[in-house]
Amino acid sequence: MAIDLHLHTTASDGTCTPQQLVQLLRDEQVDTFAITDHDTVEGAAMLLADPPEGMRFIPGVEFSCRSAVGKYHILGYGIDPAGALLNAAIEEGRQLRLNKLRGRLRYLRDAHGITFSTAEEEWLLSQKSPGKPHIGTLLLQKGLGNSMVEVLARYVNPFKGGNDRIDAAGAIRAILAAGGVPVWAHPMGGEGRRHKTREELLPRLDDLLHLGIQGMECWYSRYTEQEIAVLTELATGEGLLISGGSDFHGTPKPGLLPGTLCAGAARPRREQLTLLERV
Repeated sequence: MAIDLHLHTTASDGTCTPQQLVQLLRDEQVDTFAITDHDTVEGAAMLLADPPEGMRFIPGVEFSCRSAVGKYHILGYGIDPAGALLNAAIEEGRQLRLNKLRGRLRYLRDAHGITFSTAEEEWLLSQKSPGKPHIGTLLLQKGLGNSMVEVLARYVNPFKGGNDRIDAAGAIRAILAAGGVPVWAHPMGGEGRRHKTREELLPRLDDLLHLGIQGMECWYSRYTEQEIAVLTELATGEGLLISGGSDFHGTPKPGLLPGTLCAGAARPRREQLTLLERV
């Protein structure tokens, strides 16, 4: 049986409900998993109230963050979804996302002449964690491209205005206050990003160590075995916990299945993901 500690649902920008995700995990023989939606714990709380039988579920969250050194995604594992400081950070992130969403809508109108109906805009603004995939879904419905990657690259990614990231130190404090473990997500870069070298990672790792990070996502669906080895060496050297996840979203990332923790066929042994010892 496999493990996947980085999964998204319809509570943020995934396309599977928590219940649909559980069934897909069973199909893919994943028995240990975490829901880590962007800036919301709604999906995680739903499964905590009705845990899937025969599976180990870990409630989580993923914050988009920034510090003076750079931008990060920080995962929180084993959190109490009712934590007051956690929910304050979530609300701050949601408001920043809404502000950036409005900026993106203005950019689409001014730069490309693309507008949405009142109903479409209300749907976007009603999302718990509105982001690029939600806009991409509407662009695809308008026939403006053939894939999520295409429409985001052509129409959405060029917009650089606004800030949708909370302070990294605050995110880590909120996770710790909720009884969770803060983990640096995809340190070399996420989906579609150029992968950073070991040398480029070092100042960022030092920054997060000073802010209180406790783990690194060393196993990731888009990383090679060689990249995973570099990250594992860095994490072990700093005494950090090791995590791993696919970053599954559903249709926004076609072909990516839960349980994929490496760009090749490798899978970690359970004992290699030392985060599991703490959550």
